Amino acid sequence: MVTTVEFIVFFLIFITAVFLGYLAGKKITEVKERSKMEKWKIDWEKDIREDAIKRSRAVIEGKITEQLAPFLPDFRYNPDDARFLGSPIDLMVFDGLSTEDPKEIVFIEIKKGLSNLSLKEKKIRELVERKKVKWELYRMP
Repeated sequence: MVTTVEFIVFFLIFITAVFLGYLAGKKITEVKERSKMEKWKIDWEKDIREDAIKRSRAVIEGKITEQLAPFLPDFRYNPDDARFLGSPIDLMVFDGLSTEDPKEIVFIEIKKGLSNLSLKEKKIRELVERKKVKWELYRMP
């Protein structure tokens, strides 16, 4: 027959073993989850870096294209009449300026592929279309 003391000792050993098993299982799960998280992080970091490089190349390519556009064969104006601004509009063309007979001023935004105008670019286009453009002379003091 089991005495009360033996039963209490056995019960405490059993509870301790269950508790230690629980802690060990929890630790193993944490390590597995951390391992999964590290793998996920490494995989996504690689994708994020590749995406950043791709976007950076696209931006650089866009800037080069904007600067070279006046020299491309299908550009409608004399490259000597074009002035690169870059922001908020890419080019201003003073059509006829190179022959000392300017006829018009043209604002040009250069886009590649299916790119859309930004909100700022749309607002500037609207100002030009509504003829909200003026000439002003500023004299230095």
